[in-house]
Amino acid sequence: MLSREAAASTPRSIELEGGIVKRDRGARGKPKGRAVDPRALAEVQALLGDAPRRRDLLIEHLHRIQDRYGHISAAHVVALAREMRLATTEVYEVATFYHHFDVVKEGDKAPPALTVRVCDSLSCAMAGANELIGALKQALGAGVRVVPAPCVGRCEQAPVAVVGQNPVAAATADKVRSAVDARKTKCPVGRYASYAQYRKGGGYRLAADCLAGKRDAEAVIKTMEDSALRGLGGAGFPAGRKWRIVRSEKAPRVMAINVDEGEPGTFKDRYYLERDPHRFLEGAIIAAWAVQISEIYIYLRDEYAGCREILERELKALQADPPCPLPPIYLRRGAGAYICGEESAMIESIEGKRGMPRLRPPYVAQVGLFGYPTLEHNMETLHWVREILEKGGEWFASHGRKGRKGLRSFSVSGRVRKPGVHLAPAGITVKELIEEYCGGMLPGHAFYGYLPGGASGGILPASMGDIPLDFDTLNQHGCFIGSAAVIILSDQDKAAAAARNVMKFFADESCGQCTPCRVGTAKALALMERPRWDQGLLEELSSAMADASICGLGQAAPNPIRCVMKYFPKEIE
Repeated sequence: MLSREAAASTPRSIELEGGIVKRDRGARGKPKGRAVDPRALAEVQALLGDAPRRRDLLIEHLHRIQDRYGHISAAHVVALAREMRLATTEVYEVATFYHHFDVVKEGDKAPPALTVRVCDSLSCAMAGANELIGALKQALGAGVRVVPAPCVGRCEQAPVAVVGQNPVAAATADKVRSAVDARKTKCPVGRYASYAQYRKGGGYRLAADCLAGKRDAEAVIKTMEDSALRGLGGAGFPAGRKWRIVRSEKAPRVMAINVDEGEPGTFKDRYYLERDPHRFLEGAIIAAWAVQISEIYIYLRDEYAGCREILERELKALQADPPCPLPPIYLRRGAGAYICGEESAMIESIEGKRGMPRLRPPYVAQVGLFGYPTLEHNMETLHWVREILEKGGEWFASHGRKGRKGLRSFSVSGRVRKPGVHLAPAGITVKELIEEYCGGMLPGHAFYGYLPGGASGGILPASMGDIPLDFDTLNQHGCFIGSAAVIILSDQDKAAAAARNVMKFFADESCGQCTPCRVGTAKALALMERPRWDQGLLEELSSAMADASICGLGQAAPNPIRCVMKYFPKEIE
């Protein structure tokens, strides 16, 4: 590792933070191009205050401008570029990449001060989101902007409208208008286990034992391996094995925690964060100790404003009275980009760039955040670490049905009586999940089909409702469980309409880096909007996307198409 003196003299390094050299392009001379507006520069300087002007903080600084002014003007883009010693194009390309930054070109009119976003992803669309958008545009008038939005992670509350940052559950035009009139634009924070309450219940005792040498790292990793815990963000890679792999890489190592659950139908991470935030933080500290991690970065989706307030508050409490030596922990804010749920795109975003997936190899475990070996984990994976180590790996592995191991947090939405997060054994079938955990179907609705893994996990008919819901069991049917987002369709829905909805989502959320995904999703959507599908052309297009796309978005986008053609052919003939 470079010393502070060596880092200061190295042209491709910038200031140290927590013992890690932030690799960058180095300092530049005075940026060329448009002259900086003195007033805009003064405003940017006031907003940034004493905050470092490092390249990896670009998105954080853009949020400061967006939060303060409700948009980002051309003058502010230029001023921020000057202040951070970046090219204006670098700032502009990042700001325009993310949905939640309203970049206003010179001469264009700024958006209204208040924006109402209505989720139009599948669960909300089934609950009447499109009708709600039309009603709100008439009810709220010209002073409020009403726009459709991709999944906001509250599918169990469908339809959802977000007034500023305040989510309105089971939204109606009257409820949204009341929130607008009362200027309720801040996300409310409910009751949760605070730092003091968590410590009182034995929290951080395990982490303290680990840091004090009362636990052996090898034994801890072995327990994680014995538990059969797999990554719960979607990929399902064995957690213990990942710890061992990253630990074997050259130090320094970093950790990136993915809380950017943007998959339509998924909301389990939000559910746990709103109730017990320190459980995953303790898991992260233990993992950092076992793998010898130097820094921890938490990447939280921007839609979770309430969770962000909780984490900011609780991280301060943790760091003010640490139960054991802590690695530096940083909270980074997403800006509205589904693609950043992909691990390498998330890393690019943490570094202050557009969320473009990286080509592999090298893998992030070898060359990840800031070029260092990176332990990347979903938040819920770390949520289970404490309980597994306290109760033993065999305890977690003992759960399961039909030969599967472990527990799964199913985010269930759609046509059921009790949508929500349901903790159930791995290997449970969707029929069992509906009857045992969700209270059955809604009155007047008969089970017709389901999406076992959110938008990208495919669509299956009710006749295939006895397949175990777990990793590796759905692949042969052209589906996967992913993050266990289960959306239930009834006889009042059409699988083809569901497939069009998710394909529109993919087309909107494609990062645009690779042609098969960028062009393929848009072309597929156009073909799917025809009364009769050209199945031969759609299959050819699906093969191109699946085989040639850089990341999982384009590779998985054909799943709903192929499932409808295979299992629901009468809907498209």
